Amino acid sequence: MALSSLAYGAYERRLARRLDPTRLPHHIGAIVDGNRRWAKDAGRDLESGYQAGAAKIDEFLGWCHELGVRIVTFWVLSTDNLQRDESEVRSILAAVEDLVDRLAADGRWKLRLIGSLHLLPADSAERLQAAADRSAGAELQVNICVGYGGRQELTDAMRSLLLDEAAKGRSLEEVAHTLEVDDIAEHLYTKGQPDPDLVIRTSGEQRLSGFLLWQSVHSEFYFTDVLWPALRRVDLLRAMRSYANRERRFGA
Repeated sequence: MALSSLAYGAYERRLARRLDPTRLPHHIGAIVDGNRRWAKDAGRDLESGYQAGAAKIDEFLGWCHELGVRIVTFWVLSTDNLQRDESEVRSILAAVEDLVDRLAADGRWKLRLIGSLHLLPADSAERLQAAADRSAGAELQVNICVGYGGRQELTDAMRSLLLDEAAKGRSLEEVAHTLEVDDIAEHLYTKGQPDPDLVIRTSGEQRLSGFLLWQSVHSEFYFTDVLWPALRRVDLLRAMRSYANRERRFGA
């Protein structure tokens, strides 16, 4: 092993030891960006990039498990991505389907699919849902955002709320006069879950692009230039260190 590798390993271990477990996030959101650029830089095709990105999710979850993170939310396919070339969308979906099958078979992860599954090809939606259903007995929550858009989520939440209230015989005016923040939260895709403490985005982009618009209002953000398939455990540890060193104000 090269001397640099030994030094790097020692640095990673020291970084991990210095993390205060009481100050680490319980829920991490991850925008897994950079798969296409990684494939291009590596001289590989797009399908290889998406497969590498999906494999990194398995690895990332293992790191999170070691650190005591209880919920991880991955954004793997946006509603905007669905407008890409059909062959590319199929490559993404194939990688996601294999990923969800693996996570369900692992037995540690309870999967929730977040997004508009009806926008996906029927065979993909059925396979994804079947895998998620098989994971229902697990304890550690993993959310997979597929066919997801933040504005679409808020639209769906309001539609669901209004339909529920109409079914109770309430008028639009009555709903408007009594509407509270928690009423909307109960109709989000993530209902019943705490909001993310930390949102990580790879590939150097410093924007949310609509990821968990409602839920991330008090989240801390960490942006890294590393492309998602190239992410290392030390990169996650650095994100954790950054989070632990912040004083969360929750909008105050």
